[in-house]
Amino acid sequence: MADLRKIIIDGKEIEVDPNLTLIQACEQAGIEVPRFCYHERLSIAGNCRMCLVEVVGGPPKPAASCAMQVKDLRPGPEGAPSEIKTNSPMVKKAREGVMEFLLINHPLDCPICDQGGECDLQDQAMAYGIDFSRYREPKRASDDLDLGPLVETHMTRCISCTRCVRFTSEVAGITQMGQTGRGEDAEITSYLNETLNSNLQGNIIDLCPVGALVSKPYAFTARPWELSKTETIDVMDALGSNIRVDTKGREVMRILPRNNDGVNEEWISDKTRFVWDGLRRQRLDKPYIRENGKLRPATWPEALGAAASAMKGKRVAGLIGDLASAEAAFSLKSLIVDGLEGRVECRTDGAKLPIGNRSAYVGTARIADIDDAKMIQLIGTNPREEAPVLNARIRAAWARGAQVGLVGEAADLTYDYAHVGTDRAALESLSSREISQETKDKPSIVIVGQGAIIGADGEAVLAHAMALAENSNSKLLILHTAASRVGAMDVGAATHGGMEAALEGAEVVYNLGADEVDIASGAFVIYQGSHGDRGAHRADVILPGACYTEETGLFVNTEGRPQLALRANFAPGEAKENWAILRALSAELDAKLPWDSLAALRRALVEAVPHLAGLDQVPENVWQALPVKAMGKGEFAPAIHSFYLTNPIARASTLMGELAAMAAARRAQPMAAE
Repeated sequence: MADLRKIIIDGKEIEVDPNLTLIQACEQAGIEVPRFCYHERLSIAGNCRMCLVEVVGGPPKPAASCAMQVKDLRPGPEGAPSEIKTNSPMVKKAREGVMEFLLINHPLDCPICDQGGECDLQDQAMAYGIDFSRYREPKRASDDLDLGPLVETHMTRCISCTRCVRFTSEVAGITQMGQTGRGEDAEITSYLNETLNSNLQGNIIDLCPVGALVSKPYAFTARPWELSKTETIDVMDALGSNIRVDTKGREVMRILPRNNDGVNEEWISDKTRFVWDGLRRQRLDKPYIRENGKLRPATWPEALGAAASAMKGKRVAGLIGDLASAEAAFSLKSLIVDGLEGRVECRTDGAKLPIGNRSAYVGTARIADIDDAKMIQLIGTNPREEAPVLNARIRAAWARGAQVGLVGEAADLTYDYAHVGTDRAALESLSSREISQETKDKPSIVIVGQGAIIGADGEAVLAHAMALAENSNSKLLILHTAASRVGAMDVGAATHGGMEAALEGAEVVYNLGADEVDIASGAFVIYQGSHGDRGAHRADVILPGACYTEETGLFVNTEGRPQLALRANFAPGEAKENWAILRALSAELDAKLPWDSLAALRRALVEAVPHLAGLDQVPENVWQALPVKAMGKGEFAPAIHSFYLTNPIARASTLMGELAAMAAARRAQPMAAE
């Protein structure tokens, strides 16, 4: 770290890193500097001029604090610390002038603008502006852009901060937005009027400091002061993004990101942000029992009685879906394995994750390790589809000079990579290659996707990936696609031999939200879940459960970090929390689970798996290399075929269906011969 340097800010002397910008130094001193274009995760544009400060002893004009570093300051007389002022008459007059310029063409939309109440321009005009304007000319108007079904534009409100342009080009890795023209003719536009082709585009809504970019699905449905805000965890992928769910009454109105530097920074994917309309549609709100081939509504005692009588004395198998909390997985495992001597399985996609070896089913790397990596090797994964926010992190590392290699299907990942091959032979040659000491000394990471390990030889593929990590002195990260998977593996909800062994000879299948599984005819199926998806269609008894915003639960993300999701609203109709359904059923089965509350259940869970008590902490995993065996032949298949339709909530969403159709049409577009 560079030697600290003393500076004086508004009469207060502090020591800061000389490489910081003045705006960052002011933040460290606890002094707020207004800004529109500056954002700590984007490059510096320096074009709004709202962050002007006075440099004492410098030029007789204010300086942009976002574009000037502490080391550029001239020392005071006789070597005294440099001094800057953020509240002098010069600064006050400059900010008022800048605000007056910004509002020349800005429409007086505040009462009807969807950004009202959350608008940086509105707040800063009140705090730093003046109450009149000297401009009497007609205001300029701009045409609105069509960016697709997610982002609504009102370009007349745009103040040309270029945050959206910098985000899409730097973080999301697309080049469809830019600024054209100069002076009064300058405007933000999209290339050839294209819609945005990114699954991170919704983040520009949060970045826009005015009402120029707003959420199209949320527009005019609620005001921010009407909403109840709950901080929770996302389950649309296994990253465990930190989110805030805003509810009005019993309904979820929108989902926003929360900052967590170790997980999702402050970004979320479009599926996470816009899936909330799927929380309302096709919901299971009462129990059902199948009679004469048709489902009929039933009462809870009826449905639990029918499920219990079907399970008594039978061979029972339990399946755990992708959205189940650790408490639900632990309850099902306790009921079926410990109480009924049955079997449970959470690896419903056929992934060959070894039981009990956390270094093999989680890895040894943290998500934040990607930031410092100089070499990133991807195996059988397309992170742009499987974890878009993680992919943005890989892109940021690539932009800083990291080399990226890929074994698997070639795809547009938004950054350059060395394509080693598509099949197992390419992985084998890579894992047996001699690696120089210079390469070993560089921080590197191997990321293994589910597409690599879902084949019959999945464990052999994983063993080769671990051998590659060991040979190259790299950390290993298993990139999961299911939010429930690591937590369910931690509680031991898996059977040696996988799905086939778990379902072999099963007379009753207890399906806890596993909607991507085909269950053969013959078995009696009890489905516990939130949506009328494939699992419910196959069921003989349906027990309606809560979805992820409707109950409190632990989720362990792809790096092994336990996080607590809190309840934001209540389940519809007669639907109940998942752990409570299993507890009620256990009493009917005379195999009563030893807890009557969520707190008691969590105590039992933490006693069985102690590291789940360390919320937001990533436990160290002891390295246990798998024995290297011969792999089969063939290419690695992608783990996800449609990003927008991976779970029952997303499949119930009309917006996700529209986005999936647009993505399919974009892929099928014929390319003109050049």
